[in-house]
Amino acid sequence: MIETDEALAKARDAGLDLVEVSPNSRPAVCRIMDYGKWKYDQQKKESKAKSNAKKSELKGMRLRPKIDSHDLALKLKKAREFLEDGDKVQFVMLFRGREMAHRDLGRKTMLDVVETLSDVGKLEQPPQMAGRRMTMLLAPDRSGKAKKDASAKAAPAAASKPAKPSPSAPAPAAQPPAEPEPQLKPGEAARAAMRQQKHAEEAEKAAPAAESTPEQPASAG
Repeated sequence: MIETDEALAKARDAGLDLVEVSPNSRPAVCRIMDYGKWKYDQQKKESKAKSNAKKSELKGMRLRPKIDSHDLALKLKKAREFLEDGDKVQFVMLFRGREMAHRDLGRKTMLDVVETLSDVGKLEQPPQMAGRRMTMLLAPDRSGKAKKDASAKAAPAAASKPAKPSPSAPAPAAQPPAEPEPQLKPGEAARAAMRQQKHAEEAEKAAPAAESTPEQPASAG
């Protein structure tokens, strides 16, 4: 840090200027430089930036109320290029003869154009009739593309998250417990076994008796 008089003397000896760079600081910050050359360089940079800056132009697109889908796609592709370059696009739809009865169809086509180009353009002038011409103006919109990219990135993230069950969804009905098989007490089990054995013996005795009974001969008439 040196005194102002000493800094001025050094700048004078060097054939340069003492320029105050930061006047609000204490002490003030100064620089010894060629102020005239610096100012010339700044003006040259500003002039170059202005020449490189592209001026917005107004581009025109003609449509028909019953335009073919392929032709419309080609015109929309060209309009997208204009909007991405920073130009405005004016859409003009011509109605001839009986086509004036289909103005609703033309307006729908215009609104479809706005929706298709919403990522690069914004509606500056809505569709309006002037005689037999319907005009609409779109202006470039950089924010629309950023919003679309952000939503496209958010969609896969949302899809990867497992879906939570809705609190209003009914819970699955509980299955009733299976009824246990009846268990016999020891005394009842023994009596049941004896009854089964008795029935088996009676069945064995009845079988030989049936086999030993001779068949009765049929009586002659």
